[in-house]
Amino acid sequence: MMSAAPHQATGVAIAGRGVLIEGAPGSGKSSLALMLIDRGAVLIGDDGVLLDQRGDALWARPHPATAAMLEVRNVGLLRYPCSPARIALVIALDEAAPRFIEAPEQTRREGTTLPLIRLWPHAAALALRAEAALRVHGAPF
Repeated sequence: MMSAAPHQATGVAIAGRGVLIEGAPGSGKSSLALMLIDRGAVLIGDDGVLLDQRGDALWARPHPATAAMLEVRNVGLLRYPCSPARIALVIALDEAAPRFIEAPEQTRREGTTLPLIRLWPHAAALALRAEAALRVHGAPF
């Protein structure tokens, strides 16, 4: 089995393209994942994933301790199908997210450079923004 690094993030796959959702505790990572799952995304992992470098690609997979579980605040731990995915985008939920950007920031995770988009966590259409960010700024593959 290949070595994997634990990473504090929630991950979902949208049409097979992985998105890491990062942010401070309570910033809405699980809530955004829930909204995206409701729109057809597949859970990778909630509040912690394992990252694997495979060639020039970064993959995220569920952490065995929390695989298939998503914390839905005020409801409980709910079970959802989960699957590994190649990461195409990092979304940072950030109160100070810029209103306009020319291009995504670049960030490194486990030796792989990835596009990073900061989203304001309280947007009413946050799931739509996340999907648009992946479509416009996600790494192609």
